[in-house]
Amino acid sequence: MKLIPLGDKVVLKQVEAEETTASGIILSAKTQEKPLEGIVVAVGPGGIVDGKEVVMQVKEGDKVIYQKYSTTEVKVNGEEYLMVKQNDILAIVVD
Repeated sequence: MKLIPLGDKVVLKQVEAEETTASGIILSAKTQEKPLEGIVVAVGPGGIVDGKEVVMQVKEGDKVIYQKYSTTEVKVNGEEYLMVKQNDILAIVVD
């Protein structure tokens, strides 16, 4: 099964949280806050959404930062994904 987002929706795979801090302290799973970063897996076509023209600015493979509480969790074939509107993506991370 494959996810194909509609309109201005984007499918993300969440980036895993770091297990150690920069100083070497190992964090337990309970103390780790999930990062608000994800890798774009699929992008909707954009077009007219709510009466406005939406041009998609992200593409598959981009690493992005998204707003907290703006996602919908989806599970497909045992894999967890996040669905988010492009408008809720704050930035593309460039290494």
